[in-house]
Amino acid sequence: MPKFCANLSFLWKDLDPPARIHAAAAVGFDAVEILFPYDTPAQDMRRALDATGLVLALINCPPPNYTGGARGFAAVPADRDRFRTDFRRALRYAQTLKAQHLHIMSGVAEGDDARACLIDNLTWACAEAPDQSLTIEPINPHDMPGYFLNDFDLAAQVIDAVGAPNLGLQFDAYHAHRITGDLAATWARHGARVRHVQFADHPGRHEPGSGEIDLAAFFTRLDADGYDGWASAEYAPAGDTDDGLGWLRDQPAAPAAK
Repeated sequence: MPKFCANLSFLWKDLDPPARIHAAAAVGFDAVEILFPYDTPAQDMRRALDATGLVLALINCPPPNYTGGARGFAAVPADRDRFRTDFRRALRYAQTLKAQHLHIMSGVAEGDDARACLIDNLTWACAEAPDQSLTIEPINPHDMPGYFLNDFDLAAQVIDAVGAPNLGLQFDAYHAHRITGDLAATWARHGARVRHVQFADHPGRHEPGSGEIDLAAFFTRLDADGYDGWASAEYAPAGDTDDGLGWLRDQPAAPAAK
């Protein structure tokens, strides 16, 4: 069974972020991620993490909440200076909360200049924060039209071009299904580069078992391939968050230590 993580940008949205951390701990999660936590004082988040013992698996960069704004700009040549300023801000927040991964969003862009800009910015970021794990994530064009990093092969090419040990792939099963239509084959092709996993079913981006993606088989594949990172529940609950956690309660218990 993978190590499951709760995405607090999607789950328990009726609570404030520190309370969401306590809610995740109460139902058995060992880690959380929150995409844009920057509106909450870092020390408030740190206290909740310390009180529960949960790991913060991931946050997103850039810092501003993307409601009404750009969803990243690492591939936008005109925003190169802004990227670097905001990366440093995000890094300080990540370090305060001991986030394992910092996901860098490419933003809306296209063409060779955008690709070159993304590679250049990632190369700079990897050197700026050599001890911080950084990730990039392909996002499907149905949910985020115009997003530059919308293809797994492109992401692999960018990672290889940067060639830094602290840069890896963030693999979302939902996006993989929508981009390629073949989750298993996409994982087989790119799993070796993966640092962090997220999942949701389709259609609706709801909890496992609500749609057409065989997430149970995907979890089994993660185990079979020796994936030892987090698998984060990044889905929009169809109803109440706690009522939709049957998939988590149904996971087999870990074998007893000998």
